[in-house]
Amino acid sequence: MNRRTFTSAAALFALTACSNKFRVYTGPPVTSIVVQKARRKMYLLNNDTVLEEYDFELGFAPTGHKEVEGDGRTPEGTYFIDRKNPNSRFYLSIGISYPDQTDRAKAHAMGRSPGGDIFIHGTPKQYRGTPDWTWGCLAVKNREMEDIYAMVNVGTPIFISA
Repeated sequence: MNRRTFTSAAALFALTACSNKFRVYTGPPVTSIVVQKARRKMYLLNNDTVLEEYDFELGFAPTGHKEVEGDGRTPEGTYFIDRKNPNSRFYLSIGISYPDQTDRAKAHAMGRSPGGDIFIHGTPKQYRGTPDWTWGCLAVKNREMEDIYAMVNVGTPIFISA
């Protein structure tokens, strides 16, 4: 193989690797996620060390704890990452374990469903630049979601505060 062919093949391989949404992470494990809704900040931590920090968009009614399906709020409290969806309609997503037993009981006491399917996910083109457009999820840029998806494992605790 001549030098020009090798260079072209290497460039093609690099481009293919960059376009893959499934990244590999080999750094320290993410031991928890801390979300501060009012500040719109999410931190991926290894024990007490911040590994990454992200800005995000929330639901269309961002203030307060999610109580019922359709309220547009993001839950507040301690949950965990309970699933990963590589085929999300919002690029990639990782699921948050809302609702827990307490959330279900409160919603049922109101005669309502607590809702569910709360995720950290990417942002489709039609919503880029739109503030607080989700139904209660946390939306980050797609490129950031690639990193989060690679770094965060199912079972990771997530602490969401007002």
